[in-house]
Amino acid sequence: MNTEPSNIDSHSINVFEELCLSRARPVMTAELRSFDGGDLTVVEKDLAELTPCVDGINITDNPAAHAHASNTAMAIAVKTLGGNPIMQIVCRDKNRLAIQADLVGASMFGVENFCALTGDDVTAGDEKEAGRVFDLDGPQLVSVMTGISQGNYLSGRKLKKEPHMFIGAVENPTAPPLAYRVDRALKKVDAGAKFIQLQICYQPEMLENFTRGCVLNGVADRAALLPTVVFTKSARPLGFLDTSVPGISVPKAVIDRVANSQDQAEESYQLVKEQVIHALGLPGVAGIHFTDFRHDGSLQRMLRELGLGPLGHNRQPQEDKNAYSS
Repeated sequence: MNTEPSNIDSHSINVFEELCLSRARPVMTAELRSFDGGDLTVVEKDLAELTPCVDGINITDNPAAHAHASNTAMAIAVKTLGGNPIMQIVCRDKNRLAIQADLVGASMFGVENFCALTGDDVTAGDEKEAGRVFDLDGPQLVSVMTGISQGNYLSGRKLKKEPHMFIGAVENPTAPPLAYRVDRALKKVDAGAKFIQLQICYQPEMLENFTRGCVLNGVADRAALLPTVVFTKSARPLGFLDTSVPGISVPKAVIDRVANSQDQAEESYQLVKEQVIHALGLPGVAGIHFTDFRHDGSLQRMLRELGLGPLGHNRQPQEDKNAYSS
């Protein structure tokens, strides 16, 4: 792992971007829960827990095809409240005009990190009659983001000022055909992605194969790979992920391990801890993205125990260092 200080001008970038580029330490990001109303006090409560312990906070865009508070509004709110938002944008719900408007509008409020996703099909949500847009696909959306960051709309029309944008995308290491996923990651990097957050993966060998492919084709050198892990309290949500969330498969052995344990909450925590250590030990992996269904301090506990993120990188336990050095 590169431990040399970054020579990048920190005035023009944020800590999430700097760490993705410098690899000075593993990057830690976490997902902000979705909101269905209320006021900024509910957002402030979550930010008070997340901001001190991670480098960037993902703002979802109607995840699993369910409507929630606008990704643009939430990203601006998080930025206003002192967080470092990573604004997700899906291809499913808006055409290129609306997407470009959101990108420029969010940038005007200081949002800098953007992550392109295709988006789950509307059949995964609770309004299955909703129309699918998909005016752009994932690599095309990354290309549009890159164009905006260079001061150009897709039409070629100029912006008044080039917004500073740090652009990323998502990829699924377990979705067939597997070789295509590595190639697709390369397409997104060629289009301008500098970080790739990976879908949750409960098959270690599949994550290994994907990251190995990204090392071989140069993706890992050009973009920070951030595998996702998810905190659950029991076997039940693992079963839900397996049967109800598109693109995620949880082996029966994993579900049974948690279900048959004396303390399902603790066993679930230990499962995630093993996943984090394994992922950070893989060549090309630059950090971890956390999704938290528990909201009970498990994220903070893990970062302290493993010496990760802003909470723990200065007091990393000696016995864990070799577990995830690269």
